[in-house]
Amino acid sequence: MTNRILLTGANGHLGRLVIRALADHPDAAPVRAVVRSERAAQSLEDLPSPERREVRIIDYRDRAGLEEAAHGCAAAIHLVGILKATRANRYENAHEQPAEALSAACAAAGLARIVHTSIHGADPASRNGCLASRGRTDQILLASPVPTVILRVPMVLGPGDIAAEALRRQATSGRARLVRGGVALQQPIAAADVVAALLAASRPSVPGDIVLELAGPESLTHRALVERTARVLGREVSFASTPMFAARAFAWLAETLSADPPLTRDMLEVLEQDDAVDPQPARQALGIELTPLDSALRAAFNEESAP
Repeated sequence: MTNRILLTGANGHLGRLVIRALADHPDAAPVRAVVRSERAAQSLEDLPSPERREVRIIDYRDRAGLEEAAHGCAAAIHLVGILKATRANRYENAHEQPAEALSAACAAAGLARIVHTSIHGADPASRNGCLASRGRTDQILLASPVPTVILRVPMVLGPGDIAAEALRRQATSGRARLVRGGVALQQPIAAADVVAALLAASRPSVPGDIVLELAGPESLTHRALVERTARVLGREVSFASTPMFAARAFAWLAETLSADPPLTRDMLEVLEQDDAVDPQPARQALGIELTPLDSALRAAFNEESAP
C-alpha cells in the first residue's frame, strides 16, 4: 500500500482545490481522482502535476469499480453530495447509495481511513429531505469497518464557488432581496481551510469514527454577510425582504413545474437554517488555523484588500 489518496467528486470545487494543494507539495500523496463522466475527467486536465494524478471514470454507486480504484490507496476523501434534489437525481442516489458502495469498496481494499464532507444539521430524524439523507449517509460511513472522519461544514467561500458567486450577485445588485430580510445565521468558512481540514483528517494522527463540526470564526446574519461582501468589493447595497411563505410558495411552484427547479423547499430550509457552532474543538483536533472572514472573502473574490 502507498499513501495514495482516493478522491471522489474530484471535479468539484473542493476536489480541484485538494488536487492543487497536493500538487503544491512534491512529497505529498499522489491522487487517484474519481469522476462520473469523460467531460468531468477533461475538466481536470488544466490542473498542475498531471504525472502525480490518475483519473478514473466510475459511477459513484459502482462498488466493484470503486473497489478496483481503491486498491493501492491509503485513504479516501469523499466529496460527493448535493444540496438540491431533482427528478433525475434524488438524494438517495447522490448520498446513501454512493456511501454504501464506497464503504464496502474501501473495506475490501483495506484502506485505513475515509474522510467525508457533510453539512451542519445532518440528522436521520430531520423532516428536511436533504438533512435526513445527509444524516443517513453519515451513519452509513461511521458504521463502516474503515475508520471514518465526518467533517460537517457550512457555506464554503472560494473562487468560483456557488455560494461565493451568489454573495457577489447580492452584494453588487444595488438592492438585494433576502428571504426573511436575511436574518438566518451563517458561519462561512474559507475553502482553503476546508482543504486543510480534509488533508489533516486523512492522516492517522486524527482519531477515526468521529464527527467534527467545522465552521469559520464568525457567525453572523446573512444580511450582515452581504454587507461585508459589499464592503470588500467596494460597493454599496440596500435590502428588501421576501417573506418565508412567499419563498416556500415559489419553491413549491418551481418543483411542480420543472424537472430541475432553481430552488426546492428542502434546499430553502437548509439555506435558512442557523449556523452557530464552536469550531475550536474541530480546529484543535485537526491542527489547522481558521482564516478571518474578511480575508476569506477577499480570497474568494480575488480582492487584494478591502477599501
